This record gives sequence, C-alpha cells and structure tokens, in this order.
Amino acid sequence: MSGTTADSLVWLGTPSFPEAARTAVADGRLRANLRGATRTIRARRSTLAAELSDWEELRTSAAAVKRNALRHLDTHLIRLEAAVTAAGGTVHWAADAAEANRIVTGLVAATGEREVVKVKSMATQEIGLNEALATAGIRAYETDLAELIVQLGDDRPSHILVPAIHKNRSEIRDLFRDSMAAWGRPAPEGLSDDPAALAEAARRHLREKFLRVKVAVSGANFAAADTGTVAVVESEGNGRMCLTLPDTLITVMGIEKVLPSFADLEVFLQLLPRSSTGERMNPYTSLWTGTTDGDGPQDFHLVLLDNGRTATLRDTVGRQALACIRCSACLNVCPVYERTGGHSYGSVYPGPIGAVLTPQLAGIEHAPSLPFASTLCGACYDACPVKIDIPEVLVHLRARAVDSKRGPVPTAEALVMKAAAATLATPHTLTAAQWVGALGGRLLSRQGVLRSLPGPLAHWSRTRDTPAPARGTFRAWWRRTHRQEGR
Repeated sequence: MSGTTADSLVWLGTPSFPEAARTAVADGRLRANLRGATRTIRARRSTLAAELSDWEELRTSAAAVKRNALRHLDTHLIRLEAAVTAAGGTVHWAADAAEANRIVTGLVAATGEREVVKVKSMATQEIGLNEALATAGIRAYETDLAELIVQLGDDRPSHILVPAIHKNRSEIRDLFRDSMAAWGRPAPEGLSDDPAALAEAARRHLREKFLRVKVAVSGANFAAADTGTVAVVESEGNGRMCLTLPDTLITVMGIEKVLPSFADLEVFLQLLPRSSTGERMNPYTSLWTGTTDGDGPQDFHLVLLDNGRTATLRDTVGRQALACIRCSACLNVCPVYERTGGHSYGSVYPGPIGAVLTPQLAGIEHAPSLPFASTLCGACYDACPVKIDIPEVLVHLRARAVDSKRGPVPTAEALVMKAAAATLATPHTLTAAQWVGALGGRLLSRQGVLRSLPGPLAHWSRTRDTPAPARGTFRAWWRRTHRQEGR
C-alpha cells in the first residue's frame, strides 16, 4: 500500500514551528501549565521505572520485538487479517486518510445510525475522521476527558497522552459551563473548578451517550497477529464502555501496531503504563478477539491504515519511528516541548516523536521545520521505552530537508558552511579567522557583548546576547601561561 494525506496530519495554514514557538514561549500561563504537568508525570515515571530491576532488559526486548514486527510487517498483517476474520471480525485496508474515512463513514451509514462514541485515538485524529463524519451528517462524541475538553473548546490537542495539557482547571470549568449544553447534558449549576466536580460533570454528560449510541470508533494500542486479539489501554473507563456497550465497533489501527504474538504483550503492558502515565498498570486493559455471541459488539470491523507508513518503512534510518507506542515519554522530558507546547508543532503528533514521525508520514515538504525543533540533547532517546534513537532520525531528516531545498544557486547558509569548512581545514586559516574575529569583536562589542550581528546573523542575535570573541586564542593563552610556568 502507499499514499498519504497531509491535510489532516499537518495543520495546514498554521505558522511554521519557529514562528509558533516564538508566540508560545511568550505565554507565561501556557509555560506554567506545561511545566507543572510534564514534571509531575516525569517524576512518577522515573520512580516506577526504578522499581523494576529488569527495566533496561524490557526496553531491549521491546525494541527487538518491534524491529522484528516491522521487518516482516507484510507477513504479520496477513496473519492478523486471517485471525480476525476467523474470529468473526471484518478487516479493511486503507491506503490513505481519504480511503479510511470513506470506509468508516460507509460502515456507520450502513447501520442507519447518525452518532458514534469514540475512544481516544491518534489514528483517527491523523486522518481527520471527526470532520469526515460531520461532513456525512454523523456526529462523533469524544469520551476521553481530555479529548472531550478539546472538542468542547473547538480546540486542537497539544499532547499525545494529555491532549488538554495546555488548559488549567479554571479554564476547563469555564469551558464546561459555556459549551457542554451544545453537545448534550449541560454542566451543573454552580460548577466549581474542583477536579472531582469537573470529573463528575463530564461523567454525567457522557453516561447517557454510552447507554444510547449504538456505534463506537476506537484506535488500538496493539494487535496480536497470531490470535487476532486487539488491545486498548486507558485510565478512565470510557474506553471499556465504548468497547463493550455498542452493537457495532469500528477500530482504526496504523499497520505498525501489529505484534507477532499475543505473548509479546507481556513486555509492552509493563512498559507502556509506566512510560505514559507513571502507573504500574493501566486501570483498564481491554482485549477482544473478533466477536462473541451475546457478549459485546456483534459487528466488529478493523481498518488497517497505511497513510505513509509503507513509505516510511523504506527509509532504513527513519523507519525506527514506526516502533513508537505513543507513550509520550519523549514529550515529557523534552526541554523544547516544555517551553513551546504541542500546538507549535502544527501537527497531530507533537514533541520529539512528532518531529520525526510527521515529516515522514506527511512528506518532508509539509513539515520542513520540525526536524530542527530539537536541541539534540538526547533525553528523548534515554526515555523511549522502545529505544528509538530520535536524535539520529532528526539529523537524518535535517539532511533531507536541506537537500530538498538545494538548487543550482547555493543558499547563504550553504555558502557559510563552505566558508566554515575552508576555515577549519588548516590551523593557519583557523588562526587567521580567530585573529579577524577578535579584532572585529573588539571594535563592535559593548561591555563584552555583541548586541546585533549583521546580515543573516541578525536572526541569531535578535533573541540572545552574543559574547564578543576572546581577545586571544586558546593556543596563544596556553603558550603564554605555560612558558611563564617554565614548562
């Protein structure tokens, strides 16, 4: 399969990352919300990971399982299709977002229903399913609390696991008061911003939907190729309601989520909750295999989504991003994400994993600035439970982004890089450049700081002070000081 649709994966019309980040960094309340939430999750994850003496062995095992799954992806997907079909389910193949939306919309329409309840799903966000259903006259209700907040606010998610991380509780209270009635049961009179009161308001708002709506749409965390078992983990119980009460269940799953065997879940069900929410295990782990007479949905459809994944698999460096299990651990340790938030990335997938996944799924031309949205500090690699070397992929994609813009006439940056290469090529040219830099710095600096650099370098000095070059080189200092010491 091949093909991708960037329109829903990348938020077209939004500013590039540098421009959006500049605005986000100036928002003090956003930074405070992000700092508090990410540091809390990070501390819990660190504590619970330390409880397991074989944590590193689990990471190594998970990475090996994912490598095996991706190397033989075609084989595992065919096995999965056969197992799901044998268990009473129906498998559909979607090459891109448009085809996936057509399949799901057609399946819902065939039931005669005009409403669906949804479990939190990155895959359905990636394809813009809610918008496609709305166009067909079908209303989708998000039932995950954070996704509900985003939907009521006509907002966009800013975190893979905590989509409303940019909202504080008083903002959520106001949103419930203003918008809940338009989607069903209104917020209670006198609703406070107490977390328990907000959760109770959401619970009452959603409960009648769980009991009334006949069709559910979910994503999937994993699917076992040998048994056809699909797994969803969550913390609120809304997923369990959606996966058991409706008559029809439609699951949209990226093809990279398949695991070779049911036994592989042992590794991932230990890693995922600790890496994502900082819990020993998820409060709700739902597993189902096809359909069972008289128990749960009697009609089950599994939509296997490509949407750029096959093309990503061809890239021997970039393909490791497909091993992601969407735990968000890389977001919670990233200094760039903590200061800019998820909206700055302009994509369904924010943070370090979004910076490597989005350009590959949507095409580097749709997200050329994202591989540069990183300090390359490596914290994301250390935190990743499946050992994705995100810094390596970032550097690889940066090269692709530069190559994609390379034309017959060299850019200013290319000329600067060539000049730097020539300068660093020999000690003599480097010494001469240092001498010129020291002289220029002495003429242009004020109190040891260059306030504004000329030409393209003005971008650098606009937001930071640039120290003037030292008056002498390190080599000169070494010769002078060690001669004085008689060495």
